[in-house]
Amino acid sequence: GPHGNSGQPKFPRLAGQSGNYLVAQLKNFRGQTRGDPDAIGYMWGMAAELDDPTIEALAKYYSSQQPLRGRTGDPALAARGREIYEHGIESEGVPACSSCHGADGHGVADFPRLASQRSQYILKQLASFQSNMRSVAVMHGVAQNLRLNEMQAVAAYLEGQP
Repeated sequence: GPHGNSGQPKFPRLAGQSGNYLVAQLKNFRGQTRGDPDAIGYMWGMAAELDDPTIEALAKYYSSQQPLRGRTGDPALAARGREIYEHGIESEGVPACSSCHGADGHGVADFPRLASQRSQYILKQLASFQSNMRSVAVMHGVAQNLRLNEMQAVAAYLEGQP
């Protein structure tokens, strides 16, 4: 399916994602509170009939799967992305991504795993946070100060992480 390791770049890889994060997102889709176009176009309808036990079971299944390492693209772009991920961009008010998503990108508490995620998906989500189409205050605050080439760099770095 689209969320597997070989699926479409438009959709996220869910293997190894935080169970708590998956539960929260599925409930957001079911409650129609996640408003980005793919949520509306695909997930609102699919999640509408999911009850809590089914959501919990889906989250447990996907979080227990072994994620595949993504491809590593342009080494210079990924190196810039690593710098931003680990240290942020102080002059632009961009905090280090690692402070919430973990040094290894595997997620911390309710913050999602980003390591090995498709770069196109990360880029699309950062743009959605930046425009506030996907309304998450903390991520809007981070993304609003990122330039497109900086978002591309972070996405390239993360896709190549295990």
